[in-house]
Amino acid sequence: MKKNVLLLLCFTISISVSSGQELTPERGSYTVNKEILSHQSIQVETDHIFNKLVKTRRNFHENPELAGNEIRTQKMIRQYLLDLGLEVETDNYGYGVVGILKGGKRGRKIAWRSDMDALPQNYPDDVTFKSRNKGVRHGCGHDVHMAIGLGIAEVLAKNKASLNGTVYFIFQPEEETFVGAKGMIDKGLLSRITPDEIYGLHVTALPVGQIMVKPREMFAYQKRVRIKLKNELPEEEAKVLTNKIYSALSRATPGSKPWEIQLFTDPTIGLMNPNTIFKDYLIIDEHFTRYAKDDHLILETDLYETDSARLEVIIPKIKQVITNSGYKDKLLSVSFIQENPTVINNERLTEIAAKTLDHIDGKGAVTIDYGQVPYFNDDFAYFQQKIPGVYFFLGGSNVKKGMIAMNHAPNFQVDEECIRIGVSSFSSLILERLKKN
Repeated sequence: MKKNVLLLLCFTISISVSSGQELTPERGSYTVNKEILSHQSIQVETDHIFNKLVKTRRNFHENPELAGNEIRTQKMIRQYLLDLGLEVETDNYGYGVVGILKGGKRGRKIAWRSDMDALPQNYPDDVTFKSRNKGVRHGCGHDVHMAIGLGIAEVLAKNKASLNGTVYFIFQPEEETFVGAKGMIDKGLLSRITPDEIYGLHVTALPVGQIMVKPREMFAYQKRVRIKLKNELPEEEAKVLTNKIYSALSRATPGSKPWEIQLFTDPTIGLMNPNTIFKDYLIIDEHFTRYAKDDHLILETDLYETDSARLEVIIPKIKQVITNSGYKDKLLSVSFIQENPTVINNERLTEIAAKTLDHIDGKGAVTIDYGQVPYFNDDFAYFQQKIPGVYFFLGGSNVKKGMIAMNHAPNFQVDEECIRIGVSSFSSLILERLKKN
C-alpha cells in the first residue's frame, strides 16, 4: 500500500473486537445442497492448510525484500505454485509471478492480485520471526497478502477438475513505489492473459477478519503540488503565503479531524458509519517543502481530496491566493507533479461481490465503507483501468492480543487469523464468479 506521509507515532486505536468467523450453518453443514457443500469444503480445506500458510507468511516476513529486489520472494512463490500444478510465468515485469489455474470445466476468467514488496523500515518487530534483512520489514502486510493468494491458489487447485474457467494469480512486485502494476501491464501482461474480472485486498487496522468494501473510490485522490516563484521571497514571507494556501484549501466537516487516520476504525465517526468524517474533505500538508532550483523558489506539498470534481479548481485557487497576497508578478507556475490514479471499484461488481460474500458467510460478513482513506493508495488502480475490479479491506487487528494492523506504523502487527478468513471467503467468491455466464 503506497503511502505518501510517514506515520511517526505508534497509534493506540479503539477497535471493536471481532472474534473472527466460525464454520456456521450459513457456510454449509446440514442441508444437502451442492453449492453449500462446495463452500463448506473450501472452509475445511482452508483449515487444513492454515498452519502451512502461517509458516509461509512468517518465511516472507523473515526475508523481506524492497521494491525491485523481490528475488527470493519470486523463487518461493514460483515453486509453491509449481508444486500445486499451476502453469507459472516469471518473464513479464521485474520479479513478478503469474500462476495460471485452468479448471476442468468451461467458465469465466478471474484474476487475483497480491503485492510482494516490503518497506524500508528499522522499527522494532515484536515477533519471533523478525526480519533478517537490516532496514527492511514487511510493515504494510504484503507478506499476509502473498500467503492469502497462495492459499486461494492451493484450495482451488485441489478442486481443479470441478472448477469452472480459469484463475490467474498475479503476484505483483514494486507496489510501494507505485510502478509494478503499470510495469506488468506495459510489458503486455493483459495481452497474454485476459481476465474478465480482477480482485485484490489489503490488510488493515479493522478488527481481524472484518471485510470492508465500497463502490467507487476506496482512497482519497493524492496530488503533489509544486509552486514555482521568482527567488525573491524571504523565508518568513514564504511561510505566511503557504499558511494562506493551507487555510484556503483545507476542508473538513466542522469539528472533525480526518487527518487523524487512526480514527477510521472508530464505530461512530469511522469508515463504517454513514456519518463518517472521512467522506468529504481536502487535507493539505501544512509543512511545505521549500528549496531553490535554477534561481527559482520551489514550494511543494501533498494533498488528499475525496471529490474528483473538485480537483480541477485546486490549482486556480492556489493561483488566486498568491495573486491576492501580492505575489502575482513573482509567480511562474503552479502544477501537479504527481497524480497517481486512485483505486476505484467497479460499482456493479462491488455490489455483486458484497452480496455473494454475505450469502456465503452469512449476512453482515461484509461491512460497507462510507468514506475514503487519506494518505494511502494502491497501484491496483492500474489494473482497474483495464479490467472491472474490486479491492477489499481485510481487518488484521486484535486489541486483546495487542495487535494493531495500522499499515506503515512502528507497531504494525497482524493477527494471522485473518489469513484463514481471507482464504476461505475469497476462494468461495472466486468459485461463485467463475460459474457465472
